[in-house]
Amino acid sequence: MGDRWSLLIIRDIMVRGYRTFHQFEQAGEGIATNILSDRLHKLEVAGIVIAEQAPEDGRSTHYRLTPKGIALAPVLLEILIWGAHHQESDAPPAFIAQMEQNREAVLAETYRRWEQRDSTPLIPPFASPIHSPKGKSKR
Repeated sequence: MGDRWSLLIIRDIMVRGYRTFHQFEQAGEGIATNILSDRLHKLEVAGIVIAEQAPEDGRSTHYRLTPKGIALAPVLLEILIWGAHHQESDAPPAFIAQMEQNREAVLAETYRRWEQRDSTPLIPPFASPIHSPKGKSKR
């Protein structure tokens, strides 16, 4: 689990609500399909994710965090908050402040979504900070 791709896959399942190989592939991180396949397999072997047949289409596979995987939620939340403070982030500062002040509520919602198999994104997608609404670069 100590590589960047595995952590991004876990983040995408937990925070973005991704379930399918195609969603991970299209996440914008630029992961090659052979690497994605390898990391999903390694996460499965490690007991972090489980591959299940999609309920609506038995030909499709959905990936889901196991109890061991969802136990990473507090760690991932702290990494997300740290990253928002120290790396370029699309998230508005007010949203990050709200996450920091309501850690327990964010974690409770994360666990609720996991238990109910709710794939609604925990954190909404944000507009890129690179361009202002008037089209002027913020950099």
